[in-house]
Amino acid sequence: MVNVIGYGIICAIGNNAEEVLSSLKAGKTGIGPMHYLQSSHRELPVGEVKLSDEEMKRMLGLDEKKVVSRTVLMGAIAIRQALEQTLGSMVNGQWSMEGKRVVLINGTTVGGMDITERYFKQMQTDDALLPLVEKHDCGSATREMADLAGLRDAEVCTVSTACSSAVNAIILGAEMLRRGEADIVIAGGTEALSRFHLNGFNSLMILDKEPCRPFDKTRAGLNLGEGAAFVVLKASPDPSKGGGKQSPGVSPVYISGYANRCDAFHQTASSENGEGAYLAMTDALLMAGLKPRDIQYINAHGTGTPNNDASESAAIRRVFGEDIPPVSSTKGFTGHTTSASGAIETVICILALLHNFIPANLGWQEQDEDCITPVPLQFSLKGKIKDSLPLREGRGGSILCNSFGFGGNDSALVISKKTAPLQPSPEEGGFKVQTLGECIIDNVEQLGELRDFVSPGEARRMGRLMKAATITSLKALRAAGVECPDAIITATAYGMLETSEKFLTDMLENGEETLSPTLFMQSTHNTLSSAIAIRLGCHGYNMTYTQGGDSLEWALRDARRLIETGRARTVLVGCHDEATPMFQAFLRRMGKPEPPMLYSRSIVLSATNS
Repeated sequence: MVNVIGYGIICAIGNNAEEVLSSLKAGKTGIGPMHYLQSSHRELPVGEVKLSDEEMKRMLGLDEKKVVSRTVLMGAIAIRQALEQTLGSMVNGQWSMEGKRVVLINGTTVGGMDITERYFKQMQTDDALLPLVEKHDCGSATREMADLAGLRDAEVCTVSTACSSAVNAIILGAEMLRRGEADIVIAGGTEALSRFHLNGFNSLMILDKEPCRPFDKTRAGLNLGEGAAFVVLKASPDPSKGGGKQSPGVSPVYISGYANRCDAFHQTASSENGEGAYLAMTDALLMAGLKPRDIQYINAHGTGTPNNDASESAAIRRVFGEDIPPVSSTKGFTGHTTSASGAIETVICILALLHNFIPANLGWQEQDEDCITPVPLQFSLKGKIKDSLPLREGRGGSILCNSFGFGGNDSALVISKKTAPLQPSPEEGGFKVQTLGECIIDNVEQLGELRDFVSPGEARRMGRLMKAATITSLKALRAAGVECPDAIITATAYGMLETSEKFLTDMLENGEETLSPTLFMQSTHNTLSSAIAIRLGCHGYNMTYTQGGDSLEWALRDARRLIETGRARTVLVGCHDEATPMFQAFLRRMGKPEPPMLYSRSIVLSATNS
């Protein structure tokens, strides 16, 4: 069992849990005109945190002139809140957890992009600004956040699966605790608004110029938001086995089930029947030992885009049939906080459980036959809310939280008041791991092998790293005699650096009006894992780690965990990175080692009976 013993949150409707709870009960949205983000798209409403960078630095005791990513600042504040709820106060800037194996797992995609886009042009000529290059990648943002939050001695890990990142961070934390790999895990996500991802989403034409209306017939897109949330997790004694007292911290709340699956349909669109979402919800309920009727409330991913809401509705109908519990999307309050959304909504679900209410689906007015009917707006008007979670037939006391990302990376989390052993339990020692196939590419000349796998037309649309990852993945699978693996896990320090640099350069040199949706779509770190899954039709577990030089080790640990616990028989693990001439020049000027222009390694791991 995994117990939530603390939580922290900062988002558009509050700078802490108490403020967020008050806004939820009052039906008060945080979406409005942009104030801090310096974008030309003033017509787009956003869900900004109502604090400047300088105000957040003061909250953390930092020099206001120190350059720190907004992503890092919000994350450090949420982590401190969660640990204060659990441990009280810091001593000499650190938390008292001596002798404990502490792990911080952060879900993010933007990382330090807000810093990079602000200083990108100056860094090309001003050597004094070059150290800011090291604030860009997601892994370094997590490490800096840990230091500012008082967790200098913690092991850190970054998960980057687009908008499902934070829930996947929580899933990883729960798995580590179940396996005895950590004593305390702080897991969640953080994401700042940046011009890069505002314009990226805008290039896909899925941003609404009005407040978003999830599941409404007139919905026209999402509103981007920002924020951070983290939960403190600890393995709890099993009462059925004579377990001891409850863990300190908040009232008992448990992570009782979870799952990650891949829709394997499209990089930015969801399938018509919501296959990935259906599988994730079904698996999470199975792990929790629950029937659909046991769920009291569903916190939907509910972005407000026509495609997502119809697809998620189809998946919910497949799982729950005619007996759908109350459903709402809380993105009408916070905006879509992308990689942080799953953690923010997890904390909202915890508040709903502890305070016995259902958050409203702001903005919904008109029924769409393709969508479920959410908890309507009137429950939040004039301070009135749905006054209690309905006690449904069955055990009750459980909420289902959905979180879906680009590439069809779909995750579901079950949060419960009552304890129950997670099912199925790990089969420790039941399987050993063997390597069946492996392939490495370390120079561009080898990319000619792509013609053996894809058509010339398709190859022209692929970036250099995508070509390399496709070749090594398919060759390793061929060598292993595996047509489709059970899981795909990717390690990358910088992600799709070439396409990200092109999009950023175009935005800064040519403005925010005519940017390429293809470049943005291919810039997310989990593009590689999802593209391979789509090609193979793999609906299994799909994860991307981006923690600098430790990324591959995190990916291999995860693969071994899946195999040893019997959750997968075959796992495709990839380590893929690239450099650009500009990136190499930055490092050369700093006197740092230059990474290779291209490196791709794929390994197929398999279970063998011990």
